[in-house]
Amino acid sequence: MAAAAAAAVAQRPEAASPQWAPPGHERARAAAGLDECEDAPVRPLCKPRGICSRAYFLVLMVFVHLYLGNVLALLLFVHYSNGDESSDPGPQRRAQSPGPAPTLGPLTRLEGIKVGHERKVQLVADRDHFIRTLSLKPLLFEIPGFLSDEECRLIIQLAQMKGLQRSQILPTEEYEEAMGTMQVSQLDLFRLLDQNRDGRLQLREVLAQTRLGNGRWMTPENIQEMYSAIKADPDGDGVLSLQEFSDMDLRDFHKYMRSHKAASSELVRNSHHTWLYQGEGAHHVMRAIRQRVLRLTRLSPEIVELSEPLQVVRYGEGGHYHAHVDSGPVYPETICSHTKLVANESVPFETSCRYMTVLFYLNNVTGGGETVFPVADNRTYDEMSLIQDDVDLRDTRRHCDKGNLRVKPRQGTAVFWYNYLPDGQGWVGDVDDYSLHGGCLVTSGTKWIANNWINVDPSRARQALFQQEMARLAREGVTDSQPEWALDRAYRDARVEL
Repeated sequence: MAAAAAAAVAQRPEAASPQWAPPGHERARAAAGLDECEDAPVRPLCKPRGICSRAYFLVLMVFVHLYLGNVLALLLFVHYSNGDESSDPGPQRRAQSPGPAPTLGPLTRLEGIKVGHERKVQLVADRDHFIRTLSLKPLLFEIPGFLSDEECRLIIQLAQMKGLQRSQILPTEEYEEAMGTMQVSQLDLFRLLDQNRDGRLQLREVLAQTRLGNGRWMTPENIQEMYSAIKADPDGDGVLSLQEFSDMDLRDFHKYMRSHKAASSELVRNSHHTWLYQGEGAHHVMRAIRQRVLRLTRLSPEIVELSEPLQVVRYGEGGHYHAHVDSGPVYPETICSHTKLVANESVPFETSCRYMTVLFYLNNVTGGGETVFPVADNRTYDEMSLIQDDVDLRDTRRHCDKGNLRVKPRQGTAVFWYNYLPDGQGWVGDVDDYSLHGGCLVTSGTKWIANNWINVDPSRARQALFQQEMARLAREGVTDSQPEWALDRAYRDARVEL
């Protein structure tokens, strides 16, 4: 079960190795999720045992890149160095800084007031929009008619012209090589999974940490199948003792996972996507949408313009995306993808730092396809409570109807939410566990959505440095004045009129 546990220790968010990552970085991205503080000691962004716990996140990042091999190595790191949270960059890193960056003002954050509250805003000339609060945990809003029907059709057309590719979940290359280099006790892995510290691994404990298994969404049935195939659970009770866990041969697990290719319905995410350029020189409608988002969020133009391009996603009949969070905590071992290019730091992993998600529904879906927020406005959050009596609230194929809040896709409607809590000083705080969300099974027809993610580094100083450097490049007339991932030359020259 070190194996089962390994399959049980991973997940990733809507970020899934996005194609806007700079060349050479695509395999270095963390699939998940998703992280830090300034040049002082790093403040953990998640509660100790939550979905973003540091020990779990380190395992997750490694598992996503090099499958199980690196997980085992990093478990030792977590176990033996968990007490040192300092992220002091050291004299060499400080010396590399190009100079003091300007202090950034506080991030704007809309108030939810109460569920059902509505306010009027003007996002385009001669037209009023209404923002309605859907939940306070997470802080979630809905805006009907944010996009016109013509704009929705144009986005779909541009995405089809560009070409969509299957949304990738888990890179497995270099897996064999990584496995051959690791020799580590399985005790650390067992302790990580044994949440209640009773010396026994229940299916629920394994599932609570399960995110990816060879690109496959793990269910109780999957895990019991695996136990049986590799003879990990001799008495067949679905519970592993430390002895049973230690007796497992990891190689049997790897053979099992390699021999079981996941069908589309078994994937964490079953969809196709592409990225559309919205920067200077883009189609006038794409530019207009970005400006509308700028007015909606009330954030600085620098933050919005330097964020990710528009992601367009198509879910065919049977498509889904199991519950996940869009952003992730930054620990000393990770850095935000969008600021890494100017950070002058040597860190093993990077992740998507998405302060806000703005999601657009581009069509009306014949059946299913809701966006579910399983724990919206719960009194408390406990990851273990997501799985009760064989019901996994993260499973959007089977249990979407049991989530607290479901948003029905309606063409032109936008929903947006904050992926982080405030830190009390006008900047990014902890990841909001309540932002857990997923795409329900499409039972009939096709679902088209688009995502605008607003990137903010939890390190205020590093975000300021990033914006300063991008501004300098723009002043000097550098052609690529935006990060490489923000430039989509395959789209930039396309012109499609309404």
